[in-house]
Amino acid sequence: MRVTRFRLILAALALGLSLTFTPAFAERDLVPTLERRFDVCPDRPTELSWMQEIPLRQAYQRVLVQDIYRAQNLERIVETGSCDCEIRFPSWDDAEAMFREVHASDERWEMLQASDAYNRRANAARPAAKAICEAAGNW
Repeated sequence: MRVTRFRLILAALALGLSLTFTPAFAERDLVPTLERRFDVCPDRPTELSWMQEIPLRQAYQRVLVQDIYRAQNLERIVETGSCDCEIRFPSWDDAEAMFREVHASDERWEMLQASDAYNRRANAARPAAKAICEAAGNW
């Protein structure tokens, strides 16, 4: 009876150890990278350098430009009925121009409100844009 119990404990311990250490071996094969790769539209334009280098205290400005970009692009997909990569992921120029013309002198709270408004616009356009892009195999 004692031998059987000992074997059960030993088997459970061995199983626990094998389950614990197995992922560690698999993780060794993973190589982390900061490089972003996309399956859809891999040649997306990178964010503007000033956006990438913006101080943390002003990150809300970067977020606003990103929100403008997203809203503009989803609305453009719906307007044109096309999900070509150039339409879905154009240059950042239009979003930056909108930011500079309309929001650059806003206070932080005004930019946060604007971000919310652009997010609502993007979310309203998203279902129709998604349907167009899925049909084109670009979602």
